[in-house]
Amino acid sequence: MNTIRALESDIESQLIMDIKTMKPLSTRHQKNTIICGSGDSLAAAMLAESFSDYRVRSMDPLELAKNPGLAGKKSVYFVSVSGRTTSNIAAAKNTNSTAITKNTASPLAKACKKIIPLQYHDAGVQTAGTVGFLASAIACLNLAGRIKIKNVAALYQKAVQQAQIKLKHNTFFLGNQHTYPVAMYAAAKLYEVLGLPAHYARTEQFSHMELFCAKPHDTIIVFEEKNKHNARLAANLKKLGLNVHIPSATGDKISQVIFYTFFSQHLALYNAKQRRLRNCYFVTRKKIRNASSHMIY
Repeated sequence: MNTIRALESDIESQLIMDIKTMKPLSTRHQKNTIICGSGDSLAAAMLAESFSDYRVRSMDPLELAKNPGLAGKKSVYFVSVSGRTTSNIAAAKNTNSTAITKNTASPLAKACKKIIPLQYHDAGVQTAGTVGFLASAIACLNLAGRIKIKNVAALYQKAVQQAQIKLKHNTFFLGNQHTYPVAMYAAAKLYEVLGLPAHYARTEQFSHMELFCAKPHDTIIVFEEKNKHNARLAANLKKLGLNVHIPSATGDKISQVIFYTFFSQHLALYNAKQRRLRNCYFVTRKKIRNASSHMIY
């Protein structure tokens, strides 16, 4: 099957997702909670960390597997759609663990004491994570605080319109407390769907570091509401011949994160269609995919 078409189908399916909210962890329990994940799942964990005002901790599962004392008596949630990531499984065996996974019969689910199932429909074809990421992110955000997602269709349509940006060279995604994890996710979509070089950075840190590898005609995308700081940043970057875009997100922080998630997905999809691609980059690179799978699973 054409995996770009399957990707588009998965992106569209988010409009009819059954978004479930749960009672969040108490402030006391959040201080004793770690969320682990890799790739998109780490970005989902980082969202919970940021929305809890850093009471919840996000952590790389390999670091926890190598240093199990980091968990102590804390509750550890492992985020993995497949439930097959070996670092998660290794770390889960030594902790008070809960699996957040779609595959409730997976090795991770069996290694954990509890399970929070991810329930959603997708195209049934391996594509760059879309609906799985959103489901994982919402599950993690539910732990950090009571969430309410409004006007999903309007956020989606706005993202479709604003994501029509042709990417030529390097792309840099900038974000702050609540949007830095989505900047990370956005870069991942360009790697996986297009095989393009991309970077993600905190807005402040970009001017200290990544800016020095930026070249004229590179694209800078700022995941933050327009304000004096990023307006000044944009003005300075444009003088260097850089293309700067600040998508106009509005609403509360949760709505903004949902919007930027849709934007990230549609940016990758739009550029795939512009290049008339039939398949996601990672699908066509069997040797790279095999190397990745050997390390992950």
